[in-house]
This record gives sequence, structure tokens and C-alpha cells, in this order.
Amino acid sequence: MKIKHQLAIFNAISRLILILILWFVLPILVQKVVYHNTNKNLLEKKEKFVKNLDKQEIYDFIVRNDTTETYSSFSTLHSEFLQLYQISKEDFSKKDLFLKENRTIENEENEYLILQHDFVYDKIFYELEIGSNLSEINDFTHVIRLFIIAVLLVIVVFTFLIDTFYIEYLLKPFYKIIDKKIRHVNEPENFDSAPIIAHSSDFQELDTVLNEMMNRINDLFKKEKQFIANVSHELLTPIALLKSKFENLIQNESLDDNAIDKISSSLKTLDLLKKVINNLLLISRIENNQYLINEKVNLEELFSELIENLEDRINEKKLIVTKNIKHEINFTGNKTLMHVLLYNLLVNAIKYNNQNGNISISDEFVNEKYCVIIKDSGIGIDELQLKNIFERFTRFSHNHEGHGLGLAIASSIAHFHKVEINVISEPNIGSSFCLIFPDFGKS
Repeated sequence: MKIKHQLAIFNAISRLILILILWFVLPILVQKVVYHNTNKNLLEKKEKFVKNLDKQEIYDFIVRNDTTETYSSFSTLHSEFLQLYQISKEDFSKKDLFLKENRTIENEENEYLILQHDFVYDKIFYELEIGSNLSEINDFTHVIRLFIIAVLLVIVVFTFLIDTFYIEYLLKPFYKIIDKKIRHVNEPENFDSAPIIAHSSDFQELDTVLNEMMNRINDLFKKEKQFIANVSHELLTPIALLKSKFENLIQNESLDDNAIDKISSSLKTLDLLKKVINNLLLISRIENNQYLINEKVNLEELFSELIENLEDRINEKKLIVTKNIKHEINFTGNKTLMHVLLYNLLVNAIKYNNQNGNISISDEFVNEKYCVIIKDSGIGIDELQLKNIFERFTRFSHNHEGHGLGLAIASSIAHFHKVEINVISEPNIGSSFCLIFPDFGKS
């Protein structure tokens, strides 16, 4: 997952967590604020009532034969009530008391927030109750809660979009560095060292360090290839001289059979060494782009030619070779190098196959890409060796002749033609080499 997507997901999750926290905490906070304001209003009404109360008003409503009689007042829809009681001295309290109780007003029960206030008027003790209906307060709290959550959701979505675009803007140089530079680290000779425009000093520094590193790698890469080419070329001369001397020496009639055998063995070793050096030279020339890609290559013709040339080896192991090339494909490449690539793959399929085994050559289109598959029923390759089969001097069976350069050459030629090689193998079942060619249509 890309870093911009990770940051976007993190922002979204963090904001959702914030909303969930506020969803649970907000009602408590709103309720406290609303209750505080309600309490304040009740106190103000109490002060106003007590201040404007006179003796005649109390007598009109309370001073009767029944001392439990109350003075009552109600607002419309029972949203508020006011009640005045005459109490005894023992029940008198100087403190204001707030409580929540259910009260039945005119045969309708509701929950009220009530202020109880005791006072003395004309040496008589009274208790005043002023109540405010909590249902309205709760409805008001719910409305505030929904409103704030809606506002928060709008803010979260808005800030999320802004953050996403800003992250995209900030990381744009980073993805340019990946696309134009890091993806080409395996091709140091084609590396683009042009600086990437970035507004962040971190990305500028990353770009600078990457350019310096790739320039050093490119220099070392060129020196290594040149060294291999020079050494390989210089070694061919003394090998040719030694071979000539051994061939002349073997013509000497004074030598016994034992000496002739030793000289013949030395000639075989020189031939093997010459072959290794020529292969290294081939790899070096391919990697130095010393070949042209300007020929039309027909894969079916190449396979037919190779099968004919390798007929003796195929018959020696009694192998059954099946060629089923369904698509007539021509692509631009180097015919000689492609011949070497397919030759090495077919030779391996023969060399590491079982007696009376089989080899199949087929083609198909996978995800609109042309693939050629060379499959054998041989000894296979185990998982540990499979990772390194294209490395130089890597052999996956020491019971067979070879010097471990065939697949390295095949890999270099494939890379030169921008062809991908996929390998599927299982010990004692066989191997399948799939060549995936660059995009081109069916002919």
C-alpha cells in the first residue's frame, strides 16, 4: 500500500475515533451547560419572585384555615411551575437545593429540574419551589448533539479531502523519484540523473543522494564490465598459444600413450576454459550494448532449427519433443542472441531431463502479453536453488557437465531484449521456463 493511502486511512480513522469520543462525551458536556443555564434561570426567577412578594399576596393564597394550602402557578404546556408552601421552623433550611423529580401537574406527570428555596416572611417560614420541565431540556440537548455531530462530520470530510490533496501534493516528488529513478536502479547506464523538482528539502536531499549513489554504481558497473572484457580478451591469446603448442607436441612420435593422454586432457581443459571466457565475453558485450536490435525474429523458425540441430542429443535420451506454436509472431531483436537464448534453454531441458522424458514448446497470450513456454519432465530445481539459477557459475546439478553460465547468458539476452523469464519448477517433476515478451499484437 502506498504511503499516501496509509496516511489518508490514518487521517480517516483518527477523525472517526474523534467523532465516536465526542458522540459519547458531548451529551454530558451539553447537558452540564444546559443544566447550568437552567439552574441560573431558576435562581433569577426565585430572586425576582421573593423580591416582588408582598404580604397581601401571600394572605390571598396561603393564609387560610388549612395551612397546607399552596400557592401555585403554571406556564403553558407545563414547561414550568411555581409552588409556595408554608413550613415549620424545624423544616427550614437556608440553602438553595436543586433536585430532579417527577411531578404530576394537572394530571400529567413529567420530570422536572426543581429549585427549593426556604425563606422567612413576616416571621413565617415558607418553602418556594420553581421547576423547569426536563423533557424540553433533553430535547434541546439532543438537537444540539445532532447539530454538533453534523458540523463535525462536515468538518471531518472537508479536512480529509484537503489532507488527501495536500498529501498527494507533498508526495508527488517522492513518486517521481520512484518512477524515474528507483525503478531503474538495475539499469545504471540508463539512469536519469536530472534533478527532481521538490518543495521539501527531505526529497531534495533524497534525490541528491540517490543521484550520487547511482553515479558511483554506474562508474563501478562500467569498470567491472570493462575489466571482464579486457581480462577475457587477454586470456584468449595465451590459451590459443598453449593449445597450439599442445597440438604440435601431440604430433611428436616419441611420446608414449600416457603422455598423449595427459596432453589430450590438457587440450580439453583449454577448450573448456576458452568456452567459459567466450561466454563471459558474450555476457560483457551484451551488457555493454554492443549488439544491434534491428532484425525480424521468427520464434517458430528458430525452434524448428534448434530441434533439428539438437536431434542427436534428443535421440540419445529418447526424448519426445512437442512443438505447438499457435501464433505466428515476429518481433524486432537480435536473431543471433535469441538463437543463443533458446539454445541454452533447450539444452538445459535436454541435459537435466530423464531418460524417455518429454519436452513441450508452446505459446499463449497471458494478460495481453505473448508468452513462450519450454517445459520438461526432468529432475527439477529445488526452492533454494531456484532463487539463484540466473547467477553466473550457478549449477543446479553437479552430476551433469557444465560451468553454470548458460542461464546467466540467457538472462542477459532476455534483459537486453526486455523479455521477462519466469521459472516454475518442482524436484523430480520438471521445470517450466516462460519467456514473456514486450507488448506487441498478434500477426
